[in-house]
Parts: sequence; structure tokens; C-alpha cells
Amino acid sequence: MKKIILSILVFIVSFQLSAQSKTGTIDSEYILSQMPELTKVQEDLKAYNTKLEGELKVKVDEYQAKVKEYQEKVASFTEPMKKTKQEEIIALENDIAKFRQNGSQLVQLEQNKLLQPLYKKIGIALEEIAKNEGYTQVFTITTSGLAYIDPKYDLTKTVMTKLGIKIEETPKK
Repeated sequence: MKKIILSILVFIVSFQLSAQSKTGTIDSEYILSQMPELTKVQEDLKAYNTKLEGELKVKVDEYQAKVKEYQEKVASFTEPMKKTKQEEIIALENDIAKFRQNGSQLVQLEQNKLLQPLYKKIGIALEEIAKNEGYTQVFTITTSGLAYIDPKYDLTKTVMTKLGIKIEETPKK
């Protein structure tokens, strides 16, 4: 008898707990793409990329100048001087290769740094809405791989409205 009562009690408690849970979704990437601040981020990222390209050009120009100087004066160099000049050229080649290799990582780091305040802004607005409307969980649509989402629980438009972003209605198919 105790087992039956305990089972019923556990069932009632778990049912109440699940009934109190409210789950929503958000498409933060879509919100980000609609934020007016994104234009500034893209401009800053382009400027950063241009700066890196300029630094690479300086390195390549320096390398080419060293190679040209070496080729023009190689006959007058002593063996130790040749070796030193060759080592300088090889070091510059390695530096250029490393700079090119790290370039995309540097751009990615800069992009993350520039986007972080925008994601934080989205997160603050979402947190406020979720608390006010009683959501216990909110999933990100773009990375969750959810198979079905009821649009009435999608907080994307609510967050966009809170952030003052104009919502462009897409025509229904």
C-alpha cells in the first residue's frame, strides 16, 4: 500500500514540476543580423583585416628587398656573410608563413571580440523577457537542431522588439 501511495505521490509531483516548466526558443543569429550595430562591427572588422594585410605587405616587401640585395651582392659576400644573409631571408620567409597562417585566427578573434557586446545585449534582453514571462528554458534555434518549434514560444521577435530592431515580415508561402 505504501508503494502505491508513494508512486502516486511521485507521479503527482513530477507532473506538477513539468507543468510549471515553460520552454521557448530564440534565433540569436537572426537577431544579430538585423541589429544596426552590426554594420559598425563589419566596418571595424574590415579595417582590422586591411591593417593585417598592410602588415603582411610590409613583411613581404622587406623579404623581397633582402632577397634582391642578396642576389645583387652575393658575389662580394664572404661565406659567413652569405650564411647570415640566408638565415635572415629564411627567418623572414618563416615569419611571413606564420603571419599568413595566424591571420585568419586573428580575424576570428577580432570578430568574436567585436560581436561579444552584441550577443551580451541580446542575452540581457532575453533574460529579462524570460523572467517576466516565466520561461524556465530557452533554446537557440540555430545550433540546437530542434525538429519542431511552436512559433508562439519563439522569443526572437519579442527580443528584437525590446532591442528596438524593426521586424521585417516575410511573406507566407
